[in-house]
Amino acid sequence: MTDQELIDFRREKWRVNGNPVRTLDDARSFIEAVGFCLLLPLETPLLVPTFVGGWSGSDENLPRLRQAFSNPRAKEATDLMVRLLRDKSAYEANLFDENNAFLFSAAAFPYFYALVGERNPRQAPRPGPRSPYSELACDAYQIIHRKGPISKLKLLDDVGKGISMPALDRALAELWSKLRITRVDYDEREGASWDVLQRWAPDAVAEGINTSANSALSALISKYLDGVIAADLPELETFFGNFVPRSKVRESVNALLAARELSFISVGHRSLIQITETPVRRAVVK
Repeated sequence: MTDQELIDFRREKWRVNGNPVRTLDDARSFIEAVGFCLLLPLETPLLVPTFVGGWSGSDENLPRLRQAFSNPRAKEATDLMVRLLRDKSAYEANLFDENNAFLFSAAAFPYFYALVGERNPRQAPRPGPRSPYSELACDAYQIIHRKGPISKLKLLDDVGKGISMPALDRALAELWSKLRITRVDYDEREGASWDVLQRWAPDAVAEGINTSANSALSALISKYLDGVIAADLPELETFFGNFVPRSKVRESVNALLAARELSFISVGHRSLIQITETPVRRAVVK
């Protein structure tokens, strides 16, 4: 495979070849095909598709986070993304920034939950010296559990006077990072609405709880390679290092290579890793 062929394969898969994602059905097909994506490009590029790129049908001059509020493409892509979340065809994680969603397909999300989510989500978070949750986060969780889905503005009213919006944002981030809560809707006047993830997506949470971390990481690596066609080990470590140790990524990749579920392919002057016996590989062999 040449470097240009790899680029062309990715452009087709990521819907930036003039075939834009415009309907809810298009969005479902897109997220299922790529497995996961960013809403907007990062300032430091990451080898992963973007939802705004798929919506635009192009990867040229895509809006970044600092331009998102004034860019019509970012707004329209966000509106379609919110519909995807409401439909439970995708789930959101705060891997990078609350305002730059990272989306997982419904099929991929339980594997992510298995890696970062709470194994006993029925037990409410409690503050303490060894707890990852502050007292405000625990209070916010109780309100969301009792009244959710609830908008951030209404939640701010309920947590009591003297709590600032930045403090509430930090508390929500604590809960979201462990997948205790999730954003389920958005309103321009009241902001995002939050619900307890276990209530919003009980089947996905149950599947994640019953999946081992090793199996989950192997599944996500395979889906990532399916979405990017082929990648080298540093690219895999850079992406998955955002939520698991890089040493675990290397161990999982080596195990998949030993099991021949992954294999090497020459792309230009590089040796990349791909899923064994993909249609792309068979085409290259022929």
